[in-house]
Amino acid sequence: MATTTDALSLPSLMPAAFSTSLANNATHPIIESGFASTGFMLTCSALVMIMTPAVGIFYSGLSGSKNALNIIMISFLAYAVITLQWVVFGFSFAFSETSNPVIGNFDFIGFKDVLTQALPLTATAVPVVVFALYQLQFATVTGAIIFGSVVERIRLVPSIIFLFFWTTLVYDPIAYWTWAARGWIRNMSCLANVNDEIPCQIGGLDFAGGGPVHMASGAAALAFCLFVGRRKATTETKPHNVTNVFLGTALLWFGWFGFNGGSAGAATARAGMAAFVTTVAASAGGLTWMIMDAGRTKKLSGVGFCSGAIAGLVGITPASGFVAPWAAIIIGVVSAAGCNLAIRLKEVIGYDDTLDAFGLHGVGGLLGSVLTGLFASKDLVASLDGGVIKGGAIIDGNWVLVAYQLAGSAAILVYSFAVTYVLLLVLNIIPGLNFRVSAETEEAGADFGEMGEIAYEIVSNELPNMKTVV
Repeated sequence: MATTTDALSLPSLMPAAFSTSLANNATHPIIESGFASTGFMLTCSALVMIMTPAVGIFYSGLSGSKNALNIIMISFLAYAVITLQWVVFGFSFAFSETSNPVIGNFDFIGFKDVLTQALPLTATAVPVVVFALYQLQFATVTGAIIFGSVVERIRLVPSIIFLFFWTTLVYDPIAYWTWAARGWIRNMSCLANVNDEIPCQIGGLDFAGGGPVHMASGAAALAFCLFVGRRKATTETKPHNVTNVFLGTALLWFGWFGFNGGSAGAATARAGMAAFVTTVAASAGGLTWMIMDAGRTKKLSGVGFCSGAIAGLVGITPASGFVAPWAAIIIGVVSAAGCNLAIRLKEVIGYDDTLDAFGLHGVGGLLGSVLTGLFASKDLVASLDGGVIKGGAIIDGNWVLVAYQLAGSAAILVYSFAVTYVLLLVLNIIPGLNFRVSAETEEAGADFGEMGEIAYEIVSNELPNMKTVV
């Protein structure tokens, strides 16, 4: 999450801004031109919110027809469970400004003091309650992404418990490392002074969630599918509803404008550039994947285009507030090509990542992080709202940033995988919380076995007086 200035978030440094009436009795009054940024961030929150059910719709189309509802249900459950966790302590753990480099404290426990004041080192342009609402959407979509790797063989009740603890133990710390004012990835160059009144905030760059959202969920998805094991039968591997794949992709692409654009934290030109490079990378990614698949199949695959668009969106996420449109084309192409190749690894290695959650999000997030280190520009993009960064390797000769990106990415991937696997081991031994469905449920489908509902009711044409098929 980028703030108004990346290296130093002080209200006095915000260009063309002035205090508003929200300064009443606030220790750190927000700095705003009108209330534009508050409205902008509320709109972006709604855009990102739609991404969580969109993940379910996208996964539903890719899955078998007997499991089409189950994965949508998990996405809605992720939204509900993580929302409550966020209020109780999640936001405080992820965005406290007075803690150590590893994890937040209890400053905002139970949403205490999450009111109209600003976060002076993190989000200066909007009330903290608006910032908390916006960040909540990132946490919920992250939880939903994980389950793409275990479609067709996972129980709902243990998944609910898992989501609560995973967000607490994995997402919140990684979000803190990456975005919080004193997080160690964000302050990698000055860890000895991270407790200064104003930390340097010069370290790894992640504008909108390549690490906390995509690498964290991708690594967790890999741990999950390895823990649960392969499906009993993999005969129904083709997407059962490509229309839902297109619909889910459209909603995700739509929401990603708020996902990346809103990460500017204010209604600025930088937000506009972040949104623009987002759609550029998605377009490049979709075309790249489709062309790669066409080279093998001689067909222009809609699923391939949608997968490539998602890969491009994942790759541009950490870079969106730091790179120019021409670099976004490269990022989209490289991310789609890399993810396309990565998903074939499961056939070689033998793990069953059902819908390629790791191949798209884990690998795509890693590629995006490294490419951010290469193509970040200190003058062209970050400066659009007064942000100050040292730039990346190719444009500004700052190869140290690539090292920061690699170090942060490695830490996120390893931590998420390890903690997820241990959490699964612990929860699975608790009576009633075994994750895998029974063999009978797997055969019948999780829709009916877990929910007692089905997505499609097939009516026999032998029934009397039948006029329609539902």
